[in-house]
Amino acid sequence: MDIWGNLFSQKSSIPLLDYSALTVDMHSHLIPGLDDGSASAEESLEMLKGLASMGFRKIITTPHVMVDYYKNTPEHILAGLKVIRQAAGQQDIRLEIEAAAEYMLDDGFEKKFHDGQLMTFGKKNILIELSTFTPHPNLFSILFDLQIAGYKTILAHVERYAYWYDKIDHYEELKDREILLQVNILSFGGHYGPVIKKMAEKLADRGLIDVLGTDMHNPLSIPAYQKTLKEKYIQRLLSSGKLLNPSL
Repeated sequence: MDIWGNLFSQKSSIPLLDYSALTVDMHSHLIPGLDDGSASAEESLEMLKGLASMGFRKIITTPHVMVDYYKNTPEHILAGLKVIRQAAGQQDIRLEIEAAAEYMLDDGFEKKFHDGQLMTFGKKNILIELSTFTPHPNLFSILFDLQIAGYKTILAHVERYAYWYDKIDHYEELKDREILLQVNILSFGGHYGPVIKKMAEKLADRGLIDVLGTDMHNPLSIPAYQKTLKEKYIQRLLSSGKLLNPSL
């Protein structure tokens, strides 16, 4: 934490102009028609062009998988991936595009896990999200089982779980258990409100952030990423060399 404190006391003389230091975005919703993200191939292309212009070189798009809402299977997701890869190629969008999923830790998750239906990326990385109302009662047990099975769990947008706002030790315990913590870029720009912005900054101050993600859902948000790039916390995180995005 002292290292991060020293880092955040320094002032960069040359502001970063894009997100190329991240190389990889591992959280987005770009496949049309699968969830609350892209509604069409045209929207997907617009988002991909925006991500490329921001300096990203690789995109791992992650449709929602939820037992009661988005019942996406690997077959659905891979079929959608093929569509946007072909469309991006026709538009000469120079991005490496892969797909995994963002799994809600709900009543259907453990069955998918035991049936071997989980989509991963990199070295068996898996993106998990929690309910915004309450954490799963068996959270740590499931995380342990995933670890024993060789998965590397990334917990999505951890700054948005209000039930932990006064329990910073929960984040530290997750880190001790080798869970990677992901924060949304737009949280630092106040996109989700001042409370979430403050929590993102608190996690950064404590050196608890492993990965940044766009969590992009539609092309209307592209200007917000460009604006958020000017935020001091984003500049410091991007220039720290500590984020794991490039290795994903």
